[in-house]
Amino acid sequence: MIDISASALAAQIFTGLVLGGIFVLLAIGLSLIFGLMTVVNFAHGSLYMLGAYFGFFLLGLTGSFWVALALAPLLVGVFGLLVERVLVRRLYGRSIDDPLLLTFGLSLVLVEAVKLVWGKVGLTLDPPRELGAAVNLGFMTFPVYRLFVIAVTALVLLVLWLFLERTNVGLVIRAGSRDPLMVRALGVDLGRIWLLVFGIGTGLAGLAGILAGPMRGVYAEMGVTIVIESFVVVVVGGMGSLVGAIVAGVLIGEVVSLTTFVAPQLAEIMVFVVMALVLLVRPSGLFGEAGLLE
Repeated sequence: MIDISASALAAQIFTGLVLGGIFVLLAIGLSLIFGLMTVVNFAHGSLYMLGAYFGFFLLGLTGSFWVALALAPLLVGVFGLLVERVLVRRLYGRSIDDPLLLTFGLSLVLVEAVKLVWGKVGLTLDPPRELGAAVNLGFMTFPVYRLFVIAVTALVLLVLWLFLERTNVGLVIRAGSRDPLMVRALGVDLGRIWLLVFGIGTGLAGLAGILAGPMRGVYAEMGVTIVIESFVVVVVGGMGSLVGAIVAGVLIGEVVSLTTFVAPQLAEIMVFVVMALVLLVRPSGLFGEAGLLE
């Protein structure tokens, strides 16, 4: 019988929230892009990896983690804009397999490019000194940086909700995810909206990467496993649903964290077990066939 103390269990639950936050940032990017453009971006994991490497580079260049945290997601987002404009845009209206194959090939190119620039050996991305300690919460001691990741995720979700719910551009994005033909008939340039959404989605992947770097290390293949888990999150939550991505991200994060604590060898398997159970009950996912904010 496994002896689990209350403090250890609480620590794993908080760790699950941290991991869930990373999943949420990745899955929201995937859901935004798929919900509006019906594009499965298989390069999302490599963009997550790119965010961590850009963070490492900017930290070395400026000496400030905060500057790196601000700029790395922007750089990944700008790169995403270029990818959409130069590559992905040519494939709109074609089979869903075409952008999937394109982004899969792009992910391989990015991994090899990073190895050429930074080498094959993993790197260390240090958090700022003020976030390097641990805080006593009374019932447990927990790293300050991990609490910071939870807070950043919550802030990003709030800003994204306000953007989609309270701005005209957000209204167009939500309407476009439901009926793009109607939006185009109203004279809206969907090309610019697609470009913006792709940039936001890839920028969120970059943010997840630099946030995860101090916890999980920085290496070229860091996006391989997590992108699969992120796709599971999207499927469990419902393709194209942001609320689903949030709920499923936290759920999968907790499943991975608690399973790793009890039986590490089963952690990856349990992710797919949860997906199978959800799809048996709700084939379209927890929040499938809904709008972006429903």
